Amino acid sequence: MKEQIKTPKNWISFRVKHDEYTTIYHYFESTTCRKLSEYARKVLLNKPVTINYRNQSANEILTVMNQLKNELNAIGNNFNQSIHKLHTLDTVPEIKTWALQNEASKQSLLQKVEEIRVNMIQLYEQWSRK
Repeated sequence: MKEQIKTPKNWISFRVKHDEYTTIYHYFESTTCRKLSEYARKVLLNKPVTINYRNQSANEILTVMNQLKNELNAIGNNFNQSIHKLHTLDTVPEIKTWALQNEASKQSLLQKVEEIRVNMIQLYEQWSRK
């Protein structure tokens, strides 16, 4: 049988000044606690509080990599749609028309791949400096 979670029945309320609250909230935001009450309970009971440390450059790199991933997904989807259309064509004139129309998308694809390559080189140089 599942054990029921008991909610606390007693309350402790106290007033703090605005600057004290912002300081407490700032400390709370840097922890793994999901709620301010959980953080306050741990601090008041002298229990360990886990603090998140995150490297700012790692955050920037993750953001750039996520953007690159999204761009690659979009390029892959466009490419798959284009190839699917090519497979449905029957005659040579249709295939020639398709090739002419897809020249622009090919240039766009090559441009995006070049942007990704440049970003990857920048990321490599940024990480290799440290």
